[in-house]
Amino acid sequence: MKLKELLEKGSLELKMNNINEPKIKARLLMQYILNKPREYLLVHDDEVIKKDDEEKYLANIKKIIKGMPLQHITHSQEFMKMNFYVDENVLIPRQDTECLVEETIKIAKKVNAKKFLDLCTGSGIIAVSIAKYIKDSSVTALDISAKALEIAKLNSKKNEVENKITFVKSNLFESLGKEKYDIIVSNPPYIKKDVLKTLDKDVQNEPHIALDGGYDGLDFYRKIIGHAYEYLKYNGYLCLEIGYDQKEDVISLLEEDGKYTNITCIKDLYNNDRAIIAKLIG
Repeated sequence: MKLKELLEKGSLELKMNNINEPKIKARLLMQYILNKPREYLLVHDDEVIKKDDEEKYLANIKKIIKGMPLQHITHSQEFMKMNFYVDENVLIPRQDTECLVEETIKIAKKVNAKKFLDLCTGSGIIAVSIAKYIKDSSVTALDISAKALEIAKLNSKKNEVENKITFVKSNLFESLGKEKYDIIVSNPPYIKKDVLKTLDKDVQNEPHIALDGGYDGLDFYRKIIGHAYEYLKYNGYLCLEIGYDQKEDVISLLEEDGKYTNITCIKDLYNNDRAIIAKLIG
């Protein structure tokens, strides 16, 4: 079968099974199978695909239809113009999170912040991005999952910032010393428990520990907000990703805590509320 015919077949099967972005996923899978860039697919669309590659491609199309995320097949996801390894042990990086990282970097440059704490680091995208884009930065990255930390370490090496990040296995602040940080940043689990089962099949195949925010989706915000002040320097910042409908709830938690000022909300590229920024009262 020719390359363009196989692509069309894969895309059609995905579309008929209500898979989001079928053409993009069919194309990215083909790039992975052939180990070629997008440009190659455009120029060589009349090329006859080897039988082994064709069978492998169609077998993986079936895996996607059954709910396996494409990124768990390719073990690759771009974030902040870098490439990250991902598998079933970590949440797949979303473009939404880039607005949190970009705002954190913006604040860091403004106040000359150098010391960062990344809670619930997962694949390490936030810690690695900060280490990459903030000169002379020092990042401590925490996660409760040992497997996630292994992947985060791999990604720090992959993007050449391993010497700027310290990885710690910890349930939030539990295993942390008494050091203080200029900025604490986190993309914590924030999906409501009863909403998890309604998510797309591919999302449900991601680790629930990285998604489950408790009954109301706010469990981790309560814990982080309740203890972050102990680990923030004078006039330090707390930067949190939120769900699109959690702005008022998270702001209320910060206001009730009474230790933060200059509380603002940042929107993502789709104009959804996506990050809350707060400054510790000096």
